[in-house]
Amino acid sequence: MSLICVGSMAYDAIETPFGKRDRIVGGSAVYVAYAASHFIKPINLVSIIGNDFSADETRALEARGGIMEGVEKVADKKSFFWSGKYHLDMNSRDTLVTDLNVLADFNPQVPASYQGTEFMMLGNLSPAVQIQVIQQMKTRPKLIAMDTMNFWMESAMEDLQQVMGMVDVLLINDSEARQLSGEYSIVKSARKIMQMGPRFLIIKKGEHGALLFHENNVFFAPALPLEDVFDPTGAGDSFAGGFMGHLAKTKDISFENMKSAIIAGSALASFCVEKFGPERLKEITKNDIDDRIRQFIQLVNFDFSLVV
Repeated sequence: MSLICVGSMAYDAIETPFGKRDRIVGGSAVYVAYAASHFIKPINLVSIIGNDFSADETRALEARGGIMEGVEKVADKKSFFWSGKYHLDMNSRDTLVTDLNVLADFNPQVPASYQGTEFMMLGNLSPAVQIQVIQQMKTRPKLIAMDTMNFWMESAMEDLQQVMGMVDVLLINDSEARQLSGEYSIVKSARKIMQMGPRFLIIKKGEHGALLFHENNVFFAPALPLEDVFDPTGAGDSFAGGFMGHLAKTKDISFENMKSAIIAGSALASFCVEKFGPERLKEITKNDIDDRIRQFIQLVNFDFSLVV
């Protein structure tokens, strides 16, 4: 049971209507690793950090099963930094600062010890970088999932089309699905996107849940209504970590098991938003997760008798 996670390890400055953090660890690889660590270990990280990335944060990831052999540290540059401010509805935000720093020169190298890993999660990075990582695997993983965003659709569509033909699962949100497909209908969008390569498609709808598509099958998972949402920054990556962690633990990539993985991912995402950064992911226990998953089950479970 092992997972390769390729993504950013960064620092964020986040302001929401409910608080502010001037500097907190973030990045897709960090959120995926913390979420996935509740299901499987090790998590083989492929990333790049600068001289400002705290040794305490590195040790914390290692304590949760993170393997750092594939993480390059650049001595004379800083880590990727992002700053954003969320609006009152928490669904929209303004990006204030994006400093690529070391990420601008990211040339991922997959260590020999990572070869043979069965599951791979490609975080939201340049499609060229995602392709580079896949091509370094001597044996193709059992399942490859990827995240992407509208920026790559606008600036690197040719590479994006290539990598979509190399993966099994694509995770995007509903607006990105519409942009990628040119279709307004989510169902038509899904059908068109799956023709581009991925066998499974997850369309995330934020507080309105997520949809899983495979061939002619569709599954919908709701989002759990929460009283307090402090920071949605890492929710999507936490979802991906929970989803991939469950699949890697069970080694079952059937559509039926992916339904369970969607619920696991939704549970981890629901924890993530309860505090800033990955703070909540660091402190929850297996019992917390089991209880949260039971809440999801109760949310959609009902008895109904058809009246003839």
